[in-house]
Amino acid sequence: MTLRPQWLSAFGMLLAASIAAHAQTENFPARPITIVVPFPPGGLTDVPARLAASMLQEKFTHGVVIENKTGGSGVVGAAYAARATPDGYTLFANSLADTQNLHYLPLTYSPIDDFATIGWIVDGPPLVLAINAELPYKTLAELLADAKANPNKLSFGTSGPASSPGITLAQLNTASQTQIQAVPYRGSGDAIAAVATGAIQGAFTFFSQAKPLVDSGKARPLAVAGPKRLEAWPDVPTMTELGLKIDQRGFVGLAAPAKTPKPIVALLNKSLNDVVQTAAFKKRMAELGMSPPPAAENTPENFDKFMRDEVARQGELAELSGQKLKK
Repeated sequence: MTLRPQWLSAFGMLLAASIAAHAQTENFPARPITIVVPFPPGGLTDVPARLAASMLQEKFTHGVVIENKTGGSGVVGAAYAARATPDGYTLFANSLADTQNLHYLPLTYSPIDDFATIGWIVDGPPLVLAINAELPYKTLAELLADAKANPNKLSFGTSGPASSPGITLAQLNTASQTQIQAVPYRGSGDAIAAVATGAIQGAFTFFSQAKPLVDSGKARPLAVAGPKRLEAWPDVPTMTELGLKIDQRGFVGLAAPAKTPKPIVALLNKSLNDVVQTAAFKKRMAELGMSPPPAAENTPENFDKFMRDEVARQGELAELSGQKLKK
């Protein structure tokens, strides 16, 4: 059989591309890698990403650095990372905000199509419902019974209607037919602090923010908005156990700009799993109510499916909150 000239040309191009991709992976990384975190230092996205970066430095001799590019509920950093050269040297720490923002804000990028997923850094933490410790309610059922009998009596702090605490409160009110009022604060940390002082009765906040106040006796946890009970609070039931289909928890993942070569994505996934599966990493994350998925499940393909499913789910919750962007 004689190959036609155009076939030879196409074959040559494919061979050249394959050789170039292999060479690129063989030399990767040849300079420092930057992980863009779209939130301030010390936050629930920054801490896992920063610990993972510090441990990855031991594997990559040229170093891994964190760049905090904040603003717009994470939009500024995400847009910057999406436009970066797809060579594996600029990565992005994505989170729950990336599955929510497109339903509330006009974005100049797609949190799905403009990124190549690498894997989870951690799953969690879940939101927890905590109330002022001096209130008489010992269970969620007691609180909801009073809230239903006395509409607008109770006030919960949120980070605004388009935030995870605000969305979760909307879910609770709909599911239990209550009218608990939402009081906006700058963040869920400020909201739980207001609960401790008695300014408001309760709040949905992340485990790591509630734990110090619970430990000090100023707040009482009533339920976990996650799939399982927390090791630190084995006696606190989940919303699902209580008959409410409410699951709202964070996550931190790692992604690269779309069109990053697959061999580089695969190498980064293996390196990520090498560090997040260590006992030292897991121990530190457990203190924050977070944990990485098992290595066998922590693949680019599984993380991509998770992101797509979560975007769809958050779209349904945005409709429920009444704040969904009209396109």
